[in-house]
Amino acid sequence: MLNTNLAIHVTGHKHPDTDSICSALAYANLKRKQGLDAIACRLGEVNHETSYILNRFGFEEPMVLNDARMTLSEIDLDEPVTISPETTIFEAWQIIQDEKKALVVVDQDQRVLGFVTNSDLSSIAMGDTAKSIELLQKTPISYIAQTLRGTLVYEPEKPRLNGKVSIIAVAEHKLENYELADRTVILGNDTEAQLQAIEKDAACLVVVWSEKINENVIALAKEKGCAIIISGHGTLNTSRYLYYSTPVRFIMSTDLLTFQRSEYVDDVLARLVKTRFRSYPVLDEKNHIYGLISRFHLLNARKKKIILVDHNEVSQSVDAVLDGDLMEVIDHHRIGDITTSKPIMFRNQLVGSTCTIIAQLYDEARVPLDGKMAGLLCAAIISDTLNFKSPTTTQTDINTGQRLARIAQVNTEDLAKDIFTNGSGLKDKSIEDIIEHDIKEFTLGKYRVMVGQMSLYDPNVIEPLRVDLVKAMKAYAAEKRLDLLMLLFTGLENNKSAVLYAGKESWIATDAFDKVSNDALVYYDVISRKKQVMPRLSAVVEGSGR
Repeated sequence: MLNTNLAIHVTGHKHPDTDSICSALAYANLKRKQGLDAIACRLGEVNHETSYILNRFGFEEPMVLNDARMTLSEIDLDEPVTISPETTIFEAWQIIQDEKKALVVVDQDQRVLGFVTNSDLSSIAMGDTAKSIELLQKTPISYIAQTLRGTLVYEPEKPRLNGKVSIIAVAEHKLENYELADRTVILGNDTEAQLQAIEKDAACLVVVWSEKINENVIALAKEKGCAIIISGHGTLNTSRYLYYSTPVRFIMSTDLLTFQRSEYVDDVLARLVKTRFRSYPVLDEKNHIYGLISRFHLLNARKKKIILVDHNEVSQSVDAVLDGDLMEVIDHHRIGDITTSKPIMFRNQLVGSTCTIIAQLYDEARVPLDGKMAGLLCAAIISDTLNFKSPTTTQTDINTGQRLARIAQVNTEDLAKDIFTNGSGLKDKSIEDIIEHDIKEFTLGKYRVMVGQMSLYDPNVIEPLRVDLVKAMKAYAAEKRLDLLMLLFTGLENNKSAVLYAGKESWIATDAFDKVSNDALVYYDVISRKKQVMPRLSAVVEGSGR
């Protein structure tokens, strides 16, 4: 078996913020502590703030998860049995009897050239004689000697096999009645018969029951260009095996249906329904053979196990999330549109950070937190609650954050200053980076809305970028087919946000707040996307009747 991926993938939302990344890391760690194979994942690039926190507490970025569906690289496959194109039919037959599976013909770089099945080989043994004659005509003399376990006594520079075979039984009239020109002739240890066969222009003598060839026979063979082989078998097996000496390059299937290991199981199964073969080659990124796939593998493939943290809406989640095996949801946002076909553990609490819930889960499982993990969770709570100043902050967040700080031996005020000074800011960020820094998609009635948020010590630093940023937001909204795009730049000292917006349904923003002029930078006493922005936008849409 090549690969079995039964791990649980713990992932936050698209355009991940610190809480999303850290809760995935911490919860995957808890699962591993409980004896489960869990992997922390992310659905996008890690922002500067999160990167700073990960580096500070010594954590690697989670792996990227592109889709909740299984790929061929993540399920059981058969180990491929490979042969070269010069493997003889006889050798291939022996291998296929032992392995009980099709053979993949590859070049020296393991690139697939063709496929040899039991049916291909059986067609030679049981098929039309004309086909066997055609194949033997193309077969090198040395391959015949090899297959017969024989000794190649002489091989002319230009063989002239026509593919036909004669088995000589010497009688009263000797070889007078035989037509032997350009044929392969099987005969015994009879020097006179051998000489006669060569005189009649035989192309190759295959001598049975002999250990050596008379020098006169060899001399005449060289003169006439007739190959000589001493067979390692008797007459019957020599005549049988002779036709199996052809290299498989002449019989292999080259019109192959192949798959890339990055393809999704469901897509491959849909294609296989329309085909008739038992197995198919799976290739890697360099088109090297990776494995063999069959309907059995596809029908028995497990779904990818998924745990969602810090979100519970399809639009924010990994692609094809509903096609995976969704096991748990740990979140602190509104209940979204995630549905399941079976009961799952769904934990949604009224707190300011998912990492607050994760810390509780450690306690409930009686798994102690080390200083690094406690620091990571504490930093994420500070980030998501804006240092406990956000309206979403609860006493549970404060108590949990302080307890984690003691374990990590950090001061929350100092840690908050470091996070928002070193981690946030606009340094090295492109306009698109700013837009997608921490952006989430919501569905409000028939409208698609995205709201992004960035924490800054001083939101005024956004002013020089305002014109270019609004222009880019309009283009972004059009490209993503959004009805409204809003960005909040939240100041931690004065608890106010600079608000920018764009989109064809901008009236939602203007109606939700007192007044917004010219798509402009306007300050509001608004710092929570969840408690202050989304409820207002939702109320406007519901009350508009549009």
